[in-house]
Amino acid sequence: MLTVSSLAPAELARRLAHDGIVLQTGAYTTHLQSGVPGVAQGLALLYGDYPLSDATAFSDFHLQVRQPAGLRRWWRPQVTLLHNGVSMFQPLPLAQAFPMFEWGLNWCISARAHDCLIIHAAVLERNGRALIMPAPPGSGKSTLCAALAHRGWRLLSDELALIQLADGRLQPLPRPISLKNASIPIMQAYLDQPVFSPSVADTVKGTVAHLKAPAASVARSAETAPPGWIVFPRYQAGAQTELAALDKARTHLRMAENSFNYSLLAARGFEAMADAVGAAHCHSFVYSRLDEAVELFARLAEQP
Repeated sequence: MLTVSSLAPAELARRLAHDGIVLQTGAYTTHLQSGVPGVAQGLALLYGDYPLSDATAFSDFHLQVRQPAGLRRWWRPQVTLLHNGVSMFQPLPLAQAFPMFEWGLNWCISARAHDCLIIHAAVLERNGRALIMPAPPGSGKSTLCAALAHRGWRLLSDELALIQLADGRLQPLPRPISLKNASIPIMQAYLDQPVFSPSVADTVKGTVAHLKAPAASVARSAETAPPGWIVFPRYQAGAQTELAALDKARTHLRMAENSFNYSLLAARGFEAMADAVGAAHCHSFVYSRLDEAVELFARLAEQP
């Protein structure tokens, strides 16, 4: 099987700049074309374990990351993202080329994958059950997700919970974990030899960096999992670690608030949400110490 790491960096950059590559991430394939060096470098660093298909193969999404022509190519250089040949977002500084690809791919899936109910949430699996952690930005969701993914949990996604309408199982989408601001040095110190992309400052989200997904999670990207827990995490400096039960009705409403297509799916969305909430243990969670949080979730995973 051809993977990104099968290609020497120079060959990867050459293919990206010409015909592009077809990258497999979970159930989705993306045809990506870019002559921007930062994109090739980010893929070589963080996507080495991911399969590649022939450049002419069918792709769910067609993306280009390129520099605009004209003065902006040289003066305060920028990059733009094209979906199906159409620019979908405002140009960003050249240094943000790789994060722009990551954000663009998230947008493609959240806007198009309507065979699933899509929730803004981290998802991990342990002992055959999925942990869904919906939360707004700044809640500590990604920090906790990164810690769990390197402490015995399988990463399904850092950003998108994909609940399959056909069977209610969680569809894996293991990709690099996006970390922001203070979370970056925290996880660099917490993890053993983590692989991070270079930090990029002054984005709309502050300083961002991406953490490579565990190879074992990428290798199992075809293995779905049923919902086991729904936990709403919140980091609070100095707080005691506390897991509190949450009633099903409130959980359903809060999940809907974090969904991209709940209203669009109408009755099918309501039924999928109700089934997921009904099958899961539901909690709110406050933490300030990662070690205590990781230990608590390990105990949770051992419960019947």
